[in-house]
Amino acid sequence: MTLSIRSTVPLANGVPMPVLGLGTYKSVEPSDIRASVEAALEAGYRNIDTASMYNNEAVIGEVLRESAVPREELFIATKVWNDEQGYHATLDAWDRSTERLGLDYLDLYLIHWPMAEMYADTWQAMQELHADGRVRAIGVCNFLPPHLEALSAVAEIGPMVDQVELHPYLQQPELQEYCATEGIVLQAWAPVMRGRVAEVPEIIEIAQHHGVSPYQVSIRWVLQQGISAIPKSVHPDRIRENADVFDFELSAEEMTVMASLDQGLRVGRHPDSWGLT
Repeated sequence: MTLSIRSTVPLANGVPMPVLGLGTYKSVEPSDIRASVEAALEAGYRNIDTASMYNNEAVIGEVLRESAVPREELFIATKVWNDEQGYHATLDAWDRSTERLGLDYLDLYLIHWPMAEMYADTWQAMQELHADGRVRAIGVCNFLPPHLEALSAVAEIGPMVDQVELHPYLQQPELQEYCATEGIVLQAWAPVMRGRVAEVPEIIEIAQHHGVSPYQVSIRWVLQQGISAIPKSVHPDRIRENADVFDFELSAEEMTVMASLDQGLRVGRHPDSWGLT
């Protein structure tokens, strides 16, 4: 599979989304945010993922405005938080996020966590934002098949992206199958298991064979499955390393080994643990 830092995956409405992005969760120190986004853009990243809850949209916006990268080359995603859901609240949240980012449109707007009582009203607002061009694509985060089924019952158009925890120990085959059937692009957060892939013997062995790091193996494994990845880091060296995954390819045997590692083990919260099902 030929991939590069500029490779994209087409969303259901035809919008191309870069397969690799920079995650910015827990990046709150302005100096760290600035250094990480600058390093990412310099390394060729064009997909930057943030959220209103991260409290870093304003600094990211400053870096984007100062960058020489044209706006049309960027793919900027942010998310509506739990207490911002509902029809009017979601529209207001879009206003706040775009003001902080200094943008007049978003490339991707996501519901951060499933809240069943808000599906209809929140999604109505998301669809309106998409219809009038304020958002190029809309999607969800942390939705499992039951959540997606419930959303489909009130949606005129379905989510184009589902951003979920996905890594070698949590491969979510049922969700992968559901999204493939429904034309939803999966995007992996925590693709390196918050660093824990460096402790997995099988991944270490594969990494040594290719002369790369276990982190690079895990990110490459995600991308080779046609899944987008947004590894997060505030360290420029790691950000560059995470992007250096396009000059090697995992063999079929290595992909089989990676597939065998699934334990259904989460490093983050279960979507139902919020009581928002």
